[in-house]
Amino acid sequence: MRGNGDKTAVILDRHPLWLDALERLLDRVGVTVVGATTSPAEAFDMIEEQRPTVFITEYDCIEQSEDGLAFLRRATASNPGVHSVVLSTQDDAGSIEAAFAAGASVYCVKTAEPEDLASAIRQAFHNSIYYASGRARDAEPAPSRQSSEDPGLTKREVEILQLVAEGYSNSQLAKMLWVTEQTVKFHLSNIYRKLDVANRTEASRWAQLHGLLPTSHPATAAA
Repeated sequence: MRGNGDKTAVILDRHPLWLDALERLLDRVGVTVVGATTSPAEAFDMIEEQRPTVFITEYDCIEQSEDGLAFLRRATASNPGVHSVVLSTQDDAGSIEAAFAAGASVYCVKTAEPEDLASAIRQAFHNSIYYASGRARDAEPAPSRQSSEDPGLTKREVEILQLVAEGYSNSQLAKMLWVTEQTVKFHLSNIYRKLDVANRTEASRWAQLHGLLPTSHPATAAA
């Protein structure tokens, strides 16, 4: 475990091979691993002892523990400064919503591309939501192909997408729409999944390409 400045991590995963792979990836993005384990109980002790800045956990591992997702809530409560990244083999809305409701900052499907996982880990240190899917992406999707697609967004999802593209943060959206930030995160995760995008920047670009914003009003991604 090599030093990389002030950013530190505790990793929890059922598979030792994933622990090793994650440690190498974290080293590459400038995060020091101060604890790695296959045991939720050991991970909790490491979080309390090491006070890491990020906690990376496998969804299935904590879901199948005695406390279920309550474990993630306890881990976050024991160290309020920690950012939680949830890795999962599941990409259904229920799992995503449950993880964000339990305090996750980032939800990343394990079949995501390596660069998406690296981006997810970096994104954990910002006040935003990140959903990394397992799709294969083109560097520049063709606008003509996108414009013919109907992603099936609900009226509320369109409203949130427009506001995100205009630069509003999650906390601002929650106040404007009279909902909790977790509800905003849940809607955003559904928007990302339906649009097949990974983050606010890509969603904002999609909104611009599809005429959800005036052409004179450039879309921005709020942190």
